[in-house]
Amino acid sequence: MKKDNRWKLVAGFGLLILSLILYGIHYLIFQDAHHIFLYFIGDLAFIPVEVLIVTLIIDQLLESREKQQRMEKLNMVIGTFFSEFGTPLLAVLSHADPGINKIQKDLVIGNVWNDGQFRNVQANLASHTCSISGERFDREDLRKLLVNHEQFILRLLENPMVFEHESFTDLILATSHLTEELKARDDLNRLPLADLAHLNADTVRVYERLAPEWLKYMEYLRNHYPYLFSLAMRKNPFDTSASVVIRE
Repeated sequence: MKKDNRWKLVAGFGLLILSLILYGIHYLIFQDAHHIFLYFIGDLAFIPVEVLIVTLIIDQLLESREKQQRMEKLNMVIGTFFSEFGTPLLAVLSHADPGINKIQKDLVIGNVWNDGQFRNVQANLASHTCSISGERFDREDLRKLLVNHEQFILRLLENPMVFEHESFTDLILATSHLTEELKARDDLNRLPLADLAHLNADTVRVYERLAPEWLKYMEYLRNHYPYLFSLAMRKNPFDTSASVVIRE
């Protein structure tokens, strides 16, 4: 038996002995075995109900509340990611997408959107084939952007809460991998076609994870933090006319 589990056995055995001692004291004082067995059977019969209440109901409520609190903290981490790095990166990748005009208007989100509209846009984005054209962006600029935020990405990976969100974890790992791939090459403008295709696939992997994650986070902000959502829309990487300056 593991040492860290022995205390449970010792504690359980000690509590059982204590219970027998207390029952013995009760019998010595009152000499009423019938009373002892009557309440013992009654308490024993209540144990399943107690398990139901404590384990299946109260524990579930506490676990649900704890999970909600963890998700709140995780959304703060996701918000920091997009404010610091995710939004500029998405602006570069979406601009390099030759087919972005097919869904660009859908991604200009309004303040009065409802949940159904978000579901429709998520479905349209899921059906969109993300692609990257090397002629529409500078790989050196992308490398600089990624390298400048490399430590930030590594700190995110050190946060245990990140791994509770599978899709966001995949995004961070894909971004970290793309950073390593670009760092490992000297001259990104003189690469064979096969290597360019490999880098393109790594870049698309990031893009196709980043865009849906951004959309989910925008829905979260709209529902919980309208003032943050307002700023995010004024920095919308898909809106070519977006401006942080409010003119009307």
